[in-house]
Amino acid sequence: MPALASHRKPRSRSGVRTNSPAVGITTAALASVTLLSTQSANAAPTEPAPSVEEVQKKVDDLYRQAGVATQQYNKAKEATEKQRRTVDRVLDEVAKRADKLNEARRTLGSYAAAQYREGAVSPAAALMFADSPQTYFDQTQLMERLTDRQRGAVTDFQSQQAAAAKKRAQAAKSLESLTASQASLRTSKQNVQQKLGAARTLLSRLTTQEKARLAALEREKEAEARRKAKAKAEAEARAKAEADRLREEQAQRPSTGTGTGAGTGSGTSDGTYATKAAKVLAFARTQIGKPYVWGATGPSSYDCSGLTQAAWKEAGVELPRTTWDQVKAGTRVATEDLLPGDLVFFYDDISHVGIYIGDGMMIHAPKPGANVREESIYYMPIYGSVRPA
Repeated sequence: MPALASHRKPRSRSGVRTNSPAVGITTAALASVTLLSTQSANAAPTEPAPSVEEVQKKVDDLYRQAGVATQQYNKAKEATEKQRRTVDRVLDEVAKRADKLNEARRTLGSYAAAQYREGAVSPAAALMFADSPQTYFDQTQLMERLTDRQRGAVTDFQSQQAAAAKKRAQAAKSLESLTASQASLRTSKQNVQQKLGAARTLLSRLTTQEKARLAALEREKEAEARRKAKAKAEAEARAKAEADRLREEQAQRPSTGTGTGAGTGSGTSDGTYATKAAKVLAFARTQIGKPYVWGATGPSSYDCSGLTQAAWKEAGVELPRTTWDQVKAGTRVATEDLLPGDLVFFYDDISHVGIYIGDGMMIHAPKPGANVREESIYYMPIYGSVRPA
């Protein structure tokens, strides 16, 4: 019997299966490496970290912007408080008008009740129950039937009703203004917090070495400002010495008896201002070391305009709340003519202010994280100066 042919498939001699999982994994890995390489090649280059000098400039700018936002907050807060007082006053007037209106209504009601008891249809009663009293009052026949006393009561009711409606409308308008002021206040507060948060974030990213470099830059800036203040102090000393010399020469000249008395007025004025300024500076010096807090007016913390406002209040002078209004509250003076007590304003946006103490120095509430202190007026760009009184 012939042998049957085998139908088995010959076994592969290579020992490697073409559908092996290892081949699939290797292929996937190669594809992943290729993809990652392509992505890396196409990725945008990372931006270089800002230098310490750039961070300093950015942080200073953010603090300045926060100063602007703080003044906006102060202005909105002042407007809100003023509007709230207006609303309270108007609501009190509305309540008083309502009382008068109710009294007029009771008077009409008493006439209606009296005529009801007499069995007559009272015009006053018709008025009380009419949908449109004004239309009813316009009827001449009704007015002719009313007695003089009743006619006076009707007129008073109409007057009180109109006054009450006017006050209600005024109260509604005042409440709308208050709501707008409160919204502005919230927006300004958010702006301040945003600027300060951005500054803190920049500073938090600095390394220890970068923070040391930033501190060194600040010291260099302060030293330059002190140098300028020293130069101003020397100039002031020379001017004072020259003024003293001229007064001494004038005193030694023989009197001709024809003097006009010129200068006595200005001397009195200067003396009065010096007295007030002394009170301002005495107050300001006692605040040194207290923290800057935006929106604060004392007594435990201040922002820049809060400190100047509180200091001049000690001398009996009421300054506005914001730097933008304080710069208008007095006589403008040149930097070379500054006297102790004068207000010095900074930046083109007038977002900061300090109290001049002489020799090119001032007392001010600088910025968040700092305390009230003495500093050169040249630490920041000067906008202008004002003599409040």
